[in-house]
Amino acid sequence: MEATLKRTPLFERHVDLGARMVPFAGYEMPVQYEGVIPEHRAVRDDCGVFDVSHMGELHVDGPTAQAFLQAMLSNDIERVGDGEAQYTLLTNEQGGIVDDLIAYRLAHGQFVLIVNASNRETAYEWLKDREPRGTEVRDASDEYGLLAVQGPSSLERLGLSDAPAFTHELGEIDGVEVMICRTGYTGEKGVELCCAVEDAPELWDAVVARGARACGLGARDTLRLEVCYPLHGNDIGPETDAISAGLGWACALVTDFTGADVLRQIREDGPVRKLVPFVMTERAVPRQGMPIEGGGEVTSGTHSPMLDQGIGMGYVPAELAAPDSELVIDVRGKPRRARVVKKPIYRKET
Repeated sequence: MEATLKRTPLFERHVDLGARMVPFAGYEMPVQYEGVIPEHRAVRDDCGVFDVSHMGELHVDGPTAQAFLQAMLSNDIERVGDGEAQYTLLTNEQGGIVDDLIAYRLAHGQFVLIVNASNRETAYEWLKDREPRGTEVRDASDEYGLLAVQGPSSLERLGLSDAPAFTHELGEIDGVEVMICRTGYTGEKGVELCCAVEDAPELWDAVVARGARACGLGARDTLRLEVCYPLHGNDIGPETDAISAGLGWACALVTDFTGADVLRQIREDGPVRKLVPFVMTERAVPRQGMPIEGGGEVTSGTHSPMLDQGIGMGYVPAELAAPDSELVIDVRGKPRRARVVKKPIYRKET
């Protein structure tokens, strides 16, 4: 019997706006409203809002919390001050990626980890099973609503002043108390707004009233792929290591987090395969799982609304990973050429 899908506190808002709802990470989520392309362009040109309340929030508190996270997470959490945040990885003994997440440091040595929706239970259990004396790990996901407001006009529309990326502060939007986080998953300027779950509908209404266009999972995926942000479960996972995935920059290999010794060895030897971004040079749309000639595989693929051509990421042998290398992808039985490019795939003209 199929498990009942959960709903975010904004489910009724999505239905009222005519969203097409789909199952995602155990939730009923909006994949699109008017369409992926207009929603995508709204974020690139102006401002869009995404319901990301399905993401997980884990509280890690206590006198030994920082030392615990330093041993569990790949990046150097000791460099994160109060009011700051850091992209980091939860790694296993083989250097594989249990989850990629953002760690927010609050006052008094408290931390909030925003984890992927599909990994909420896995990440919580991983940390809880290893929890030392003096640290408490708690899954607080059901207590929060989370909205991502992204685009070049996002701060102006919200009436917010600019702040450095990966910082956060308490504030309010039209009377709703929020934690304003200068983070996002689109490559555009923007914030993620965390609020009490009961306040999420009011916050959503306020943000939409300020001119943000409602955007679904479809646009979220095309936006993140244009700027080469990996998606856990597609591009990275427990079987993929951070060095091969191009995430070595998020690993403080001078520290001794789980799997650091394996990652140090991979960096020294050089990875056998690498995750690369590419654009199609022939008319075709790559999709996850398509073979790449020479032993590679597409992990994410789509049609780029901004470039009007097929784009993607995939693992290829290291000798095919240099920019401008030609790839041949099996697109539904037909060989189609592509070219490896530098990150990001899409760059705004200045």
